[in-house]
Amino acid sequence: MLLSLVLHTYSMRYVLPAAVMMGTAPTYVLAWGAWRLLSAVLPARFYREVDDRLYTIYQSMVLFFFENYTGVQVSRLGRAGQGRGAPAVVPALGSFPRPSAVGRRAVDWIIADMLAIRQNALGHVRYVLKDGLKWLPLYGWYFSQHGGVYVKRSAKFNEKEMREKLRAQMKAETPMYLVIFPEGTRYNPEIPKVIADSQSFAEKEGLAILKHVLTPRVKATHVAIDTMKDYLDAVYDVTVAYEGTVDHKGQRKLAPSMT
Repeated sequence: MLLSLVLHTYSMRYVLPAAVMMGTAPTYVLAWGAWRLLSAVLPARFYREVDDRLYTIYQSMVLFFFENYTGVQVSRLGRAGQGRGAPAVVPALGSFPRPSAVGRRAVDWIIADMLAIRQNALGHVRYVLKDGLKWLPLYGWYFSQHGGVYVKRSAKFNEKEMREKLRAQMKAETPMYLVIFPEGTRYNPEIPKVIADSQSFAEKEGLAILKHVLTPRVKATHVAIDTMKDYLDAVYDVTVAYEGTVDHKGQRKLAPSMT
């Protein structure tokens, strides 16, 4: 009976970090909101510095659970610059399947935090996000306030709006660690049509046919780099892979979920 209780408790280990991260979010947003009101009479640069510090505090707590509580180990292949939070664009490609369309990219975003904190740039992380995420309670609204850019896909993509938002950040001399996921959707072996369409597109455009990721949709990345070319310190091309997602027969298994 005791062993069953231990195993059951261990299987529910995600409850603590979930409760802490989501439970503290309203308090964090209230604290930030109070600071936002005060910023009306304070220098804009001072506001941004404190905003970045508040963001760092919260995301450091999130990283604590991801890197320590869960026992995750991060291995970097290749070199990242030794910058100190200078403006950078991080186009990140995921290379693992998801069980369904729901919850894709649930873990990918934390990789950018793991890289940024190692360069003393955690507070400067800003994301280019798909438009639907702006409706997330608290988080969706705050990310836009923190300098995130929401974009729509394909024909609905508003290039002018994205350029204007990035120029506003540049004009304010905002330190930015801009993260973009250019793959558009997630590689999923259970949806072969998506993979086939991506490979057909690559063949039509004379691009390399990729086997483990989808062909990147580079419009937002191009707009970001083109707009910020005189402001950037570096561009990092990152591919994320999880260990242990292939079984003994060489078949792809599901990658880790948020839980």
